[in-house]
Order: sequence, then structure tokens, then C-alpha cells
Amino acid sequence: MNELNRPEDRFWNPYLAGIVLGLVLLTSLLVLGKGLGASGAANRLGVATLSAVAPDKVASNAFMAETMQNGRSPLDNYYIFEVLGVFLGGLVSAYAAGRLNPHVVKGPRVTVARRLVFALIGGIIMGFAARLGRGCTSGQALSGGALLSVGAWVFMFAVFGGGYALAYSMRRQWT
Repeated sequence: MNELNRPEDRFWNPYLAGIVLGLVLLTSLLVLGKGLGASGAANRLGVATLSAVAPDKVASNAFMAETMQNGRSPLDNYYIFEVLGVFLGGLVSAYAAGRLNPHVVKGPRVTVARRLVFALIGGIIMGFAARLGRGCTSGQALSGGALLSVGAWVFMFAVFGGGYALAYSMRRQWT
């Protein structure tokens, strides 16, 4: 058993999972001509929400208006369906592995509320950074890296370097 008190055989082998993810990316590029990405879907959901509340604000902003080309809904996009598929696939996978029980994974010195606040703050920072970096880790690192984009590789090294530095500085929270 690991620290989460779950049998190890409930998780995929990480090497096999990486190969499968690569094949999904290859299939997406060959069949649809588009790579993987999630921040575009979050952006489109935000534009759709703002459009429902304040359509004049969306129309006056060139960046947001671009997502509503020819009067189409911003939700009429490949990335929306991709993220919906990721969510449903994760739900089915968790159910099939017997891991569909809601709980918060945290260190012994962290309260559930603090863990959720940190997760929210981290998610907001990552979402903002994804917009600044013109893509999230799946779009930049996976799709861009597969296309040998230099910017994607720089991004990936920065993400891993930053992740290791932050993990080192936060290690006392988890032990």
C-alpha cells in the first residue's frame, strides 16, 4: 500500500500511460489536425459566461469577440468537447479502479480548508499563466513539444524546474 492507503495495482504504469497519451496526441494530430490543450476550453467557457451576462463587453473586446466568429457560440469548439471527454474519461476510470470516493489529499500539518485554498490559488495562478504563455501544459508541452517547438521545450524545462523548486520549499507541509 502507498501513503494514500490504496493498492498500487489500482494505478496505471506511468510508462504505459505516457505511451497511451502519446498515441492519443498522435491520433488527434492525424485525425483532427489539432493537438491537445485545455486552457482554450477554460477561456471559451469564460467568454460564454460573460457573453450571457454582458454581451456588449464581449463584442467590444477584440480578443473575446474573436472566439465568437460569425455569431457562433464560443462553446462550439473542439477544445470544449476534448475537456468534457477528459472529465468523463477520468470519472469512468476512477469508477472502474474503485477510486471514486471524494476526499482531499493533504499533508499531516495542513487542514482541509488550507489545502483547498492553496489549490484554488494555484489553479488561478496556473490559469493566468496559461493565458500569458499562450497555452497550458498540455497545449504547450505535449502538443508543442511533439512538434519540436523551441518555446514549448523552454516552457517544459521551466515548469519542471519551478515544480521541483516549489516542492522542495513546501516539503515540510507533507511530512
